[in-house]
Amino acid sequence: MTKPRTAMVLAAGLGKRMAPITDTIPKPLVKVAGKPLIDWGLDALANNGVERAIVNTHYLADQLDTHLAKRSVPEILVSDERTELLDSAGGIVNALPQIGTEPFYVINADTFWIDGAIPNLVLLAEGWDDARMDILLMIATKHQATGYDGRGDFNMNAEGKLRRLAADETSPYIYAGAAIIHPRIFAEASAGKASLNHYFDAAIAADRLYGVPMEGIWLTVGTPGAIGDAEAAIARAGQGIHG
Repeated sequence: MTKPRTAMVLAAGLGKRMAPITDTIPKPLVKVAGKPLIDWGLDALANNGVERAIVNTHYLADQLDTHLAKRSVPEILVSDERTELLDSAGGIVNALPQIGTEPFYVINADTFWIDGAIPNLVLLAEGWDDARMDILLMIATKHQATGYDGRGDFNMNAEGKLRRLAADETSPYIYAGAAIIHPRIFAEASAGKASLNHYFDAAIAADRLYGVPMEGIWLTVGTPGAIGDAEAAIARAGQGIHG
């Protein structure tokens, strides 16, 4: 496929685990290596040809609005959730009129990555197969990650097909906060709060949830203590760009 030209950036969360830093600023504006978290993602999108990014906002939204207004690339459209936090899928459904009808990138505003030889957004686009997929997730392994101590998110077979872990299973595979989604999966969706996990499960049931292994390093910054780990990984990699 040609690379998506539109992206949804999920930036409306409360960031409670990042307190006390987030007592006064929204989590997407927390700086890592001198750059706000959201700009790591937006720079990656811009560097990979994305023309338009829809950013949902809720907590301390005025600060995000002011920051986003300073950017010219990609074009930023704000999806205002001040009155009600809609969760990941609800935020996308709310923004569908701005997203359009073509497959689009989704990235989390609070995770980012350092690319390998091929940008990971390119790997996602190259891995997309519209005939087989409704959702394609960027997948990291635990040895690629900083700030992660969970049991994994999915099992992945040789074709990239994903399934959930059983209660007693662990896996090296982690959803790395970036994906391509086809908006057709929201055709019957109603407005209101909803999680993307519901749509992941529906895609699994239809054999249409896939993953593509990322290259490079994945950084998740969920707590103040994780900032130093991320900055150390960036320093080791010797680069300050995301895409």
